[in-house]
Amino acid sequence: MSRPTFQLLCSHPAHLLSLGFGSGLSPKAPGTVGSVLAWLLYPLLVLMVPPAWFGLFLLACFALGCVAVSHTGKALGVVDHGGIVWDEFVALWLVQWLVPASWPWQLAALISFRFFDILKPWPIRVADARLKNGFGVMFDDLLAAGYSLLVLLIAAQVLA
Repeated sequence: MSRPTFQLLCSHPAHLLSLGFGSGLSPKAPGTVGSVLAWLLYPLLVLMVPPAWFGLFLLACFALGCVAVSHTGKALGVVDHGGIVWDEFVALWLVQWLVPASWPWQLAALISFRFFDILKPWPIRVADARLKNGFGVMFDDLLAAGYSLLVLLIAAQVLA
């Protein structure tokens, strides 16, 4: 498996997106580094995208991600290469969008999403193993986002 390089990152817009604007080049824990960058970018993103359009924005990011991730996976020789982190960006932004905007909830979004993305409980593991294309790479992180949202919803009910 080849390691993504700065040259690859700059060679095509799909790679820039797929590799999380360079965060996927991290030699250690690129998924976590990508997630932290996505988490940090979210407050700026919500200032630029009108609230009424944010769901459509995420849908467009998902669709674009399916294509970009597929292109980068082919270039790297691995469909779901660890350096591909756009899937983390989109899924985490979804969680952040659907939880309260306060700092503790946003941090809980990051931690819970990373937990489920790394652990990959059923059916995430099944999707990860069977869907070996750009859609599959993006979809398994949406499932992790779903688990995260479920846990955070339960936490919100308990704390209420």
